[in-house]
Formats: sequence, structure tokens, C-alpha cells
Amino acid sequence: MNKTGKYVSIFMWVIIVITAILAISFVTNISDNKQDPTMNSWLSTNLMWTYILIIFSIIVMVVFAIYQMVTDFAAAKKGLMSIAFMGIILLISYVMASDAMPTFFGAQKFIDNGTVTPKVMKWVDTGLIATYIVLGISVVSILYASVSRLLK
Repeated sequence: MNKTGKYVSIFMWVIIVITAILAISFVTNISDNKQDPTMNSWLSTNLMWTYILIIFSIIVMVVFAIYQMVTDFAAAKKGLMSIAFMGIILLISYVMASDAMPTFFGAQKFIDNGTVTPKVMKWVDTGLIATYIVLGISVVSILYASVSRLLK
């Protein structure tokens, strides 16, 4: 095992030990009294530890993604092109979408209580149009692959 792997392994074991200690402490302090300050303190501590682990994981994930993109730009370029392609489809769908309110039976109840607004309808229509565009591209690519294979 190289030096970096050794440090990562030690770091992971430290996190596991801290998590185990916090979990055991919380379980031993559970009581039926919902106002018990000790139990609430351990609950808050465990929640904070969870938040710290989630934030740390997100930071590590983003840093390693950026590192991978910088070190291997050829592979990252394909991923960036995919994201750009999906962004273009979303933009086209949003431009084509309508914010018209629905008129079918029962829709008025949702309009009256504020669940359905023009903004919501614009995004619903955007999602539907994007789905149709992706479906159309999929069908065309399947047909193209079949026809090109027959012609070869």
C-alpha cells in the first residue's frame, strides 16, 4: 500500500470510530422522556456529525471531480459535451413551453389553491417537451443504427 492509501485508510478508521462512539452514546442515552436534555444533546451531536460528514463528502466529491477534469481533459470533454447537450435540449424545451393554465375537469381546484401557477405550468411543459425531444432523438438514432448496419 502506498503512503497516500495508508493515510486514507487511517482517516477512514478515525471517522468510523468517531461515528461508532457517537452512535453508541446516543443509543445508551435514549429515553421515553422527550424533554430529556441529555438525549436531545446526543441527538443534536449526531445530527451535526451527519451534516459534517455530508458536507465533507460533497467537498471531496467536487474536488476530485475537478482534479480528474484537469488531469484528464480528454475524458472530461466528453462529459462536458453531454452536459452542454442536455442544457441545449432544456433551453429549447423552455423556449417552446407554454405557461397556459390547464382547462381539464378538476384542474380549477389546483389553480384556486395555488398549486398550479403559470410558472409551474411552464416547467411542467418544459419537462414534457424535453422528454419528447429525447425520445425523438432516441428513435432516430435507433433507426439510423439499424439502417446503416443494413447498408454495410
